[in-house]
Amino acid sequence: MTGPLTMDQLAAVIARDIPPGSFVNLGIGHPTKVADHLPPEAGVVLHTENGMLGMGPSAAGADVDPDLINAGKIPVTELPGAAYFDHASSFAMMRGGHLDFCVLGAYQVSAGGDLANWHTGAADDIPAVGGAMDLAIGAKSVFVMMSLFTRGGAAKLVPRCTYPLTGAGCVSRVYTDLAVFDMTPEGPRINRSFGIPAAELAERLALRGLAG
Repeated sequence: MTGPLTMDQLAAVIARDIPPGSFVNLGIGHPTKVADHLPPEAGVVLHTENGMLGMGPSAAGADVDPDLINAGKIPVTELPGAAYFDHASSFAMMRGGHLDFCVLGAYQVSAGGDLANWHTGAADDIPAVGGAMDLAIGAKSVFVMMSLFTRGGAAKLVPRCTYPLTGAGCVSRVYTDLAVFDMTPEGPRINRSFGIPAAELAERLALRGLAG
């Protein structure tokens, strides 16, 4: 597959990597696109922090119900057997290790697996942590979905995060438009790339020991 991938294409890649029968939370923003690429036969159960288990793909047209939304206020559908509950129960699921995976966006991920996704530290930025800290420490595996570089060309997979942390050493895998990285005790390892040689990735990211 030739990159850079669109966020929809990347969502499809992530959906294929989620094992059947998993319990998963999709973060606000691009991660919600993953729901549209999960086949019903996979039996993946989606949790949304505003109190739903069994969320389906996004809703459109006549399927839109203004009372049925995800945590990002996007209209969604429900699958057979869906359940609803209060925020306290929802966060207990997130914090209690009941979720197999979560997929979160990020401003930065460090080589050590630290996650920064709630605040850039800028004076005029509006911080928005939501349930990200709870998911980062509560989910068994944390997947990050992001572009590899900012619009200005700065890397978002970095030696150390310069933005306030959401969680330390919590990221399992990073999915980007140019490559997928497994986060290991030795640092990031290229799982697969999308039309860009590993040597070029290593040069652009300036991460020691980056390997395919």
